[in-house]
Amino acid sequence: MPAYRGTTKGFKRSGALLGARIRKASESRGFAVSRVVTHWPEIAGEEIAAICRPVKVTYPRHGLGATLVVLTTGAQAPMLEMQKETLRERVNTAYGYNAIARVQITQTAPTGFAEGQASFEHRPKPAAKPAPSEMTVAAAAKLAQPVGDAGLRDALEMLGRNVLSKSNTQKS
Repeated sequence: MPAYRGTTKGFKRSGALLGARIRKASESRGFAVSRVVTHWPEIAGEEIAAICRPVKVTYPRHGLGATLVVLTTGAQAPMLEMQKETLRERVNTAYGYNAIARVQITQTAPTGFAEGQASFEHRPKPAAKPAPSEMTVAAAAKLAQPVGDAGLRDALEMLGRNVLSKSNTQKS
């Protein structure tokens, strides 16, 4: 009987390959949960993540409550200062307990030495969808016309426009 051979044919997921290295780099900076670094926009929120990023977590010798150090540009520091408590609560939610007691803000210039530059761009904003053609709108309205309830008819028209415009883009 032949031995079981997996269907991956020797390939591994990139997360499996990089997971140990990410964890090691995160732990060297004090992050017990590497998810704080890798999923920063989801944890901090898009508005806060756009102006700062986590640098390290320091733990006191005696006592509880770590300090999260975040990096921001000089102009954004006052805005971030007002949101420190919100940021602390969100990070503690990611940890699952009250691990972070303080948030410390460090600033850097937006231009200057290569080490001092900070980039806070996480993802490009998705492009706005083009408006459906008049023919698509008319076809969706015609399909939803027999429905008596106005709210349901509007919802069906919107669904029809989305489906018809998606099928039109797939054809071309």
